[in-house]
Amino acid sequence: MDQTSLANAGLVTLPSSHGADETVERLKALLAKKGIQLFAHIDHAAEAKKVGLRLRPTQVLIFGNPQAGTPLMQSQQTIGLDLPLRVLVWEDEAGKVWLTYHPLDLLAQFHHVADRDEEVKALDAVLSALARAATSA
Repeated sequence: MDQTSLANAGLVTLPSSHGADETVERLKALLAKKGIQLFAHIDHAAEAKKVGLRLRPTQVLIFGNPQAGTPLMQSQQTIGLDLPLRVLVWEDEAGKVWLTYHPLDLLAQFHHVADRDEEVKALDAVLSALARAATSA
């Protein structure tokens, strides 16, 4: 899937200046520095290898802050399906590493969170800043 297709699917995809593992470690360090809880780190490629399958680097980090996410769930509990936040770090067939996530404004629209605009904007800004910092040179 190319970047245009990803954008049309409502995804934000940023190229990384680093390998997959380094991008993940940079994001983990940023989360720790900001006091954002890392709930899970899923390494799909490592799990595929355990069952004899090959997969290019593909890792998901699930993270958040209940103080920031709870007001959105108080507004519309179904957004809890997409919270905590998550990013995918993956390597394409050419060896290029990417970081992909759903922007908060689209998640809020999808779940009909209409009364938390400031909270959504703030979380979206944090997610965008984290993604840019993890992928930049």
